[in-house]
Amino acid sequence: MKLKFLTFSILMFLILFTNSCKNNTTPFIDFSQPSEFVSLQNNSNANERPLLIALASVFSPHETITYYRQIADYVSKKTGRQTILVQRKTYAEVNMLLANGDVDIAFLSTGAYSSYRGMNEIELFVMAEHGGNSLYTPEIIVHKDSDIHTISDLQDKVFAFTDPLSYSGHMVMEEYLRQRNTDPEKFFKRYFYTYSHDKSIWAVATKVTDGASFDSQIYEYAKIKTPELAAKVRIIASMPSVPTGPVVISKRMNTQQKEQLRHIFLTMNEDPDTLAAMQHLVIDKFVFPTPELYEPLRKLYDRTNTFL
Repeated sequence: MKLKFLTFSILMFLILFTNSCKNNTTPFIDFSQPSEFVSLQNNSNANERPLLIALASVFSPHETITYYRQIADYVSKKTGRQTILVQRKTYAEVNMLLANGDVDIAFLSTGAYSSYRGMNEIELFVMAEHGGNSLYTPEIIVHKDSDIHTISDLQDKVFAFTDPLSYSGHMVMEEYLRQRNTDPEKFFKRYFYTYSHDKSIWAVATKVTDGASFDSQIYEYAKIKTPELAAKVRIIASMPSVPTGPVVISKRMNTQQKEQLRHIFLTMNEDPDTLAAMQHLVIDKFVFPTPELYEPLRKLYDRTNTFL
């Protein structure tokens, strides 16, 4: 028995070792490796070191990282600098990377940007556009066979949020309830966080939860990627539209580098391969940001003390 166990252990080690040695054009740092990239940030010349790009993928993270890699590869090709993706599980963890000055660029959600209050200053870099629009609609979903037809019907039911800092996946419902003099603790029987929009869809489709809130663009994407799950959910409420999650950049980056990168992002949809990757992320192109669109949301996060 011990011999069999030892043989199995050695086999598993060889498999893991072999997988870890496979090369990708763009290095990838998973959220399970929290300090792997620190030496790159601290010990490299600012004009030559790799560009560090952070993200918290909230829809099929293992699949969508491939498309983020393709975007990073395009940036690398155009700048002549290596790019490294730094993935985290939660929006708060990505915001912490920005706050510590550990990354140069980040793909943020609407809520993650609206809640950011880190000492390391960031600026809106570009916004994502899809279907000719840089807005999306937060939506409340239930199972298609449910007898729940309004948000009021969700009282004393189980609800799934996406992320504590998410606007569509949390704050929109929090604010809706606050305006009616209640909160999730009082209104729902129980609630939990899925940390992924596709897990929220799955939870509703399989009746693990009675309802969930998420991004309308993600729902359209889910109808293509996981139609069997999307067909099992029903929208019961659509909230006022809000701006899409932006790409942000550290203010410490010099102006020349910043403008070079902005031009790259604004024109990357002209490259067919990169455009295909972007569309898998529900992005048709990047456009100049409109800061005033986020101001009401930033005030909301300030008022509720929900920020990082």
